[in-house]
Amino acid sequence: MMGDSSGITVSRLSFAYAGKPALKSASLKVRSGKFTALLGPNGAGKSTLLSLLTGLLAAHEGTISINGFDSRTQLQQALAQTGIVFQQSALDLDLTVEQNMIYGAGLRGYWGETARRNINHALERMDLTNRARHRARELNGGHRRRLEVARALVHQPKVLILDEPTVGLDIPTRHELVEHVHQLTTDSGITVLWATHLVDEIHSSDDLILLHQGQVGLNGPVKALLEQHAHPTVLSLFQSLTASDTRQDH
Repeated sequence: MMGDSSGITVSRLSFAYAGKPALKSASLKVRSGKFTALLGPNGAGKSTLLSLLTGLLAAHEGTISINGFDSRTQLQQALAQTGIVFQQSALDLDLTVEQNMIYGAGLRGYWGETARRNINHALERMDLTNRARHRARELNGGHRRRLEVARALVHQPKVLILDEPTVGLDIPTRHELVEHVHQLTTDSGITVLWATHLVDEIHSSDDLILLHQGQVGLNGPVKALLEQHAHPTVLSLFQSLTASDTRQDH
């Protein structure tokens, strides 16, 4: 890969399900230390892209680099750089916050004092320290999602990937989680790729990737894209570029 190898670089990535294309020669860049929103309507290819980035699927064509590691030949090193929050919850509701974190640390190969230090740091970053002894089922939806983010941070990754993490949350709780992860990027410099179909989760200071019908329609800083395409808001830009997409499939 030429140029800056930090962050995420995808080049000419293609994938199909039973011959039906989901991604078509998609190329994109997620800049290091930035909050990048991955925006697209249902069926655009967001979930497929995230499955490829997180190693759940193998690309038919193209390359993925995460902080300089090629996911085809260095998948374990690439995933070691990556924290992942899937759309479906992976918490054990009968365990405490702390126990969920210990389990998550163990899955990443961290035990003992190193695990304890990382767990404490991750809980502090997500403002959950005072809930460490609470059972996960006692938490509200927003705190459960923050616990999932904290668990994704337990191995101190450079990149955090979140697949529509606000699904099912009410508006105030959704807003709180969005702001918390934005602040995490600002404070720690972690690279965030945040998949969403909700334009109000995107800040003007963010980067934006727009997926439409399996292709990358836009990739760059929000302010620059709005200026370049002469649109006042992300919503109007999104609508203008996806107006022909009437599909309802996922």
